[in-house]
Amino acid sequence: MAKKVVATLKTGAGKAFTKCIKMTKSDKSGAYQFKEEIIHNDHIKDFFTKK
Repeated sequence: MAKKVVATLKTGAGKAFTKCIKMTKSDKSGAYQFKEEIIHNDHIKDFFTKK
């Protein structure tokens, strides 16, 4: 299933989007959590700066 998503993003308007993965540390347990989103290239900095 992941192959289909990657193939779709490589064609046409999909090149304007990027899959971003951010690692954050939980305040409660101290464990690391991963947040992933597929976002437009113009909003990448906003994704990594917001908490």
